[in-house]
Amino acid sequence: MEPVARYYMRDDAVKVMEEGGVALIAGGTGNPFFTTDSGAALRALEIKADALLKGTRVDGVYTADPEKDPTAVKYDELSFDKAIADRLKVMDQTAFSLCREGNMPIIVFDMNRKGNLTALLEGRKVGTLVHV
Repeated sequence: MEPVARYYMRDDAVKVMEEGGVALIAGGTGNPFFTTDSGAALRALEIKADALLKGTRVDGVYTADPEKDPTAVKYDELSFDKAIADRLKVMDQTAFSLCREGNMPIIVFDMNRKGNLTALLEGRKVGTLVHV
């Protein structure tokens, strides 16, 4: 990883953010049974982030995979309970559960659409909000 980036240390990430910087945390935890989604949920909770941003190939959460099912309907927002009960596949169930228990909102958005990340950071509505 080094010299491209530093290894993740919670206190370092928090310090960067307290000083007005941005901490980008990528990759998994290196532990079995934890996907990169559940690792992201763990880190977001650990650093007390405002939200977990889930960049993906589609523009939000749908009732089914919109790349396979043309009848899939997009949610503008939904609860963790609904996402878990309906077993929506945009993230794994552990990630949804961790975020629900920690009251960590998730914003699912199309990472390939130019300007989406900037729009999110500027507070504009993009993708789907999953919350308590």
